[in-house]
Amino acid sequence: MPLQSETIATPDEDFLILDWMPETSPESPLVIVLHGLEGHTRRRYVTQAFTSLRANGLRAVGLNFRGCSGSPNLIARSYHSGETKDLQFILTLLGKRFPDRPIMGLGFSLGGNVLLKFLGETGKQFLTAAAVISVPYDLSAGVDSLEKDVMARIYTRYFLKSLMEKIRTKQKMLNSVIKLDALPEDVTLRSFDELVTAPLHGFEDAADYYDKSSSSQFISSIKVPTLLIHSKDDPFFPPSQVPEEAINRNSYLTLLLTELGGHVGFIEGWHPGNFTFWAEEQVSEYLRDCFDSGEV
Repeated sequence: MPLQSETIATPDEDFLILDWMPETSPESPLVIVLHGLEGHTRRRYVTQAFTSLRANGLRAVGLNFRGCSGSPNLIARSYHSGETKDLQFILTLLGKRFPDRPIMGLGFSLGGNVLLKFLGETGKQFLTAAAVISVPYDLSAGVDSLEKDVMARIYTRYFLKSLMEKIRTKQKMLNSVIKLDALPEDVTLRSFDELVTAPLHGFEDAADYYDKSSSSQFISSIKVPTLLIHSKDDPFFPPSQVPEEAINRNSYLTLLLTELGGHVGFIEGWHPGNFTFWAEEQVSEYLRDCFDSGEV
């Protein structure tokens, strides 16, 4: 089903791209969908979520983080795992456009970390319910896992290649902010965050960035119904670091910790034509149930 793109000018003279699913009904709830690291709203896992949400009577709108829509953003800063100001700006805009429609959130991986942090920061102010999949609750532990696991290292190389290409595209703009020459040839995700992400976004170093942006510290402050899905075989984030105790102490939160599913996987079935995207169906049904029960 075709998506409708919308360009939104930001207060800092940059832009954000939204991708809208077609309207289901004028009264249906909206769901803002946040993608993962170096993803975008046209990725298969996002579009599958759009389809599942629509099947449950919800209208999805995907937010492309800065620089992830296919066009470089216009200013030096980009996006990161703890950046919530853009999400707040878009939700403020949507709230003014649709004052009578509930707005909920769905986040994948990095987008899930952003969403949980945002919920902890804002309480019930913007969103009425949420769901997240494969969140790296502790960013430092997540980076360690990415650097140790063989399969994860393959994905990390892809992430870094994409990140470095974006940096080179904006090199002249960034020269006054970060020391690109200091980046080693065998750059790791941690060294990238140390030399690029941190100084570009006002953090002292990578450790400061991870400490302030990890969503685990915001779990206890979330005040809206939220479903959290994670797999014990996630190569990107060890299950031992999932903050189960904190999650279980918060009555607004529901944790589904599965044996299998990998990272943003959770596919059932043996034939491509018969695949079931389990996690996407779970979160769509959960958000619909929240609306039907009157919780939102």
